[in-house]
Amino acid sequence: MDLALLRTFVTVHRAGSFTRAAALLGLSQPAVTGQIRTLERQLGRPLFLRQARGVTPTTIGDELAHRAAPHLDALVEIAETGLDEESGVRTLHLAGPPEFISLRALPALTPLISQGLTLRASFKNAEETLEGLAAGHHDLAITTARPRGGLLTSTPLCDEEHVLVASPRWAARLSPGVLRGGHVVLEQLPVVEVHESLPLVSRYWSAVFDSRPAAAGAVIVPDLRAVLETAASGAGLAVLPRYLCEEAIRDGRVVPLLDPPVPPLRTYFLAVRTGTLSLPHIARAHEWLLRAAVDW
Repeated sequence: MDLALLRTFVTVHRAGSFTRAAALLGLSQPAVTGQIRTLERQLGRPLFLRQARGVTPTTIGDELAHRAAPHLDALVEIAETGLDEESGVRTLHLAGPPEFISLRALPALTPLISQGLTLRASFKNAEETLEGLAAGHHDLAITTARPRGGLLTSTPLCDEEHVLVASPRWAARLSPGVLRGGHVVLEQLPVVEVHESLPLVSRYWSAVFDSRPAAAGAVIVPDLRAVLETAASGAGLAVLPRYLCEEAIRDGRVVPLLDPPVPPLRTYFLAVRTGTLSLPHIARAHEWLLRAAVDW
């Protein structure tokens, strides 16, 4: 069987689209379609179901991908090793949320730089991160969504506690009884969030008050560090990971509004393409992050 056909097949399987696979491979879409048809004729079975948006693998397609992908990745590793021996450099492509990558992951991986590793980081949301990992854009991904299916493998990395905070000026206006009302808090304070859907506030309200927030965001900014600074300046309340706002709490720039008996938690996962932990630079970074996460 032609390895080029298998490579195209695995790329389509990971990308979920002939168009995206063609872009990844540097081929035209008709060329990718022709290669998949050739492989299907050789096997005598359909590998994908064509849909309006992208393709879905058949059972045979899934089985072939799960069996072939790790071996193709290993062949790529063999080819790249020779290049790396000449340059003395290995590159790890890491993706995940900007705050966690910046404040947790990159500092933890810094010691590997002296061992010949180079790092390339991309800031993505959970959906984009997993899509990019499956398509081969990233080697290692940190995400709050556990990937499904057999092409990606994930390991729980750590849990983060979420804290409801506001500036001291706002906190001074709120009595404990008012805070326990939940909805009343949101009616009195503006909300600073990362998205119009208020994902962090909604999760917090569901866990602590067993209700949904009834407010719109006053400030929406897609970076939790900016959310922290905006809340500290007095713009409104925010729900933040404790690791991110701990120093600001110690300094008195923000104040925790509640101390629930069971604080809301969110789990981070460390994800790779199945089979790629056989690659030394990915395995080393994976192990290093898991080791560092013990103290997170």
